[in-house]
Amino acid sequence: MAQLTYFTGPMNCGKSTLALQVDYTEASAGRRGLRFTCLDRGGAAIISSRIGLHAPATEVTPELDLWQVVTGELTAGRRVDYLVCDEAQFYAPTQVDDLARIVDELGIDVSCFGILADFRTELFPGSRRLVELADRIEMLPARPRCWCGAPATHNARIVDGEMVVEGDQIAVGGTDGGSAGEVSYEVLCRLHHRKLLPSAKSHVDLTPEPLPFEG
Repeated sequence: MAQLTYFTGPMNCGKSTLALQVDYTEASAGRRGLRFTCLDRGGAAIISSRIGLHAPATEVTPELDLWQVVTGELTAGRRVDYLVCDEAQFYAPTQVDDLARIVDELGIDVSCFGILADFRTELFPGSRRLVELADRIEMLPARPRCWCGAPATHNARIVDGEMVVEGDQIAVGGTDGGSAGEVSYEVLCRLHHRKLLPSAKSHVDLTPEPLPFEG
């Protein structure tokens, strides 16, 4: 039975890396798939991973009809066994509905990869719809860490060194700090997200205290 699966987690947990691995594994078994992405930090029409892997993909614009794309391939006599959909948090809810329809009516496996919540801790519309419709939701096991060492669960937006919790939901940026005026992101634990304390504002010495052993 075909399934709609959503692989999710905070930034830096390897979602795009896994998307490319799933595509490679499926293709190695002789299956033919289609790759989709939306607003990848590497540019349009590409799935890129922070560890250097990348592959071309179809850019999911607001106007793209995913059902039409897939049925067009089938009508042209080209087999489609699976879809890999990266940055799925940015897809419109109606596009997620199309993915569920592709699974149910065409028997094609769909693997989606994305972030659940934005920098304001609010669900992305695409992610919300995937949670409502997915046959299976997988939290990625590669958990990034907050600057304090705790598991990171929240995505923070940084502008000019300051963490912000207001603004447009979508603003593409990297995780390298950026330059003045640019948007960047950092993953934090819930405590430090609540306290608006990214690493640049931590001022905490994380060097362990020496053990109280006498020589």
